[in-house]
Amino acid sequence: MIFKRGGFMKNYKHVFDAVFKEINKVIVGQNDVIEQILVSILCNSNALLEGYPGLAKTLVVRTLADLMNLKFSRIQNTPDLMPSDITGTHIIEETSGKRNFKFQPGPIFANIVLADEINRATPKTQSALLEAMQEKQVTVGNSTFKLDLPFFVLATQNPIEQEGTYALPEAQADRFLLKIKVGYPSFDEEKEIVGRFASVSKETKLKTLLNKNHLLSLQSLTRQVPVANDIKTRAIKLIMATRTNKDVISYGASPRASIGILLASKARALIRGRNHVSNEDINEMAYPIMRHRVILNFEAERKGMTTDDAIKHILDKVK
Repeated sequence: MIFKRGGFMKNYKHVFDAVFKEINKVIVGQNDVIEQILVSILCNSNALLEGYPGLAKTLVVRTLADLMNLKFSRIQNTPDLMPSDITGTHIIEETSGKRNFKFQPGPIFANIVLADEINRATPKTQSALLEAMQEKQVTVGNSTFKLDLPFFVLATQNPIEQEGTYALPEAQADRFLLKIKVGYPSFDEEKEIVGRFASVSKETKLKTLLNKNHLLSLQSLTRQVPVANDIKTRAIKLIMATRTNKDVISYGASPRASIGILLASKARALIRGRNHVSNEDINEMAYPIMRHRVILNFEAERKGMTTDDAIKHILDKVK
């Protein structure tokens, strides 16, 4: 087995430490957000970032793409965006007096796709992302095109705007491994942000630390991180508890959440330089895994509970 040597995982911690050090040249704070995006990437999955405008969501994703030498594209979602604006379309090309149809790839053909303000697009356009997110391919007409791996959709949405937005259907929200909450910076962090970006502008040069092959290897390695049976059992019980605790939750998480919480915990352990999954990993990843997969009941909403409050309630019950 590849994990027989206890120091095996620790050999990779310096890689992620270097990623954090390099990205912090551009981003102030937000280390939890960065870690959770890395978790999603290591799990070969998609993530949904929710936060108020101006919290560097786009900048974090773009900077990570630069550090990993990945092709990056950004889709600004608007109500008039069409599915073909995302996937691409066939165009007429004239050569030597002959007209032929040629496929013009859309912005979905990248390694990291940032779907900015995804809830501003119509459900029809949102659904254009589903096949790419799940199957890593795009179908246009009768033709199917494989996407270049690794491939991730990192979508953002604002929690405050209701007019002109279309809430993500539960089926599509479930395609995102994590729902990451992006919060405001602390006073010291905001002071650093102001000092850094309100003064003379200096171009920050970043080192390329990873490439496609490195990421594909790390994704394979993530799945090999061992999980003790008692921790695996508790993780499954946590997910199942969301279906039975009707005092706060109307609809619980699916088995996809059970797979997700274990995979995400393995990725977090790898990033932290440990050769096994701990209960701390399960507790920390429970929030981004479940917050978009549970629906509170009326009584919980009447009390002003959030989905994170409900998840904490579950964590306290399932020891």
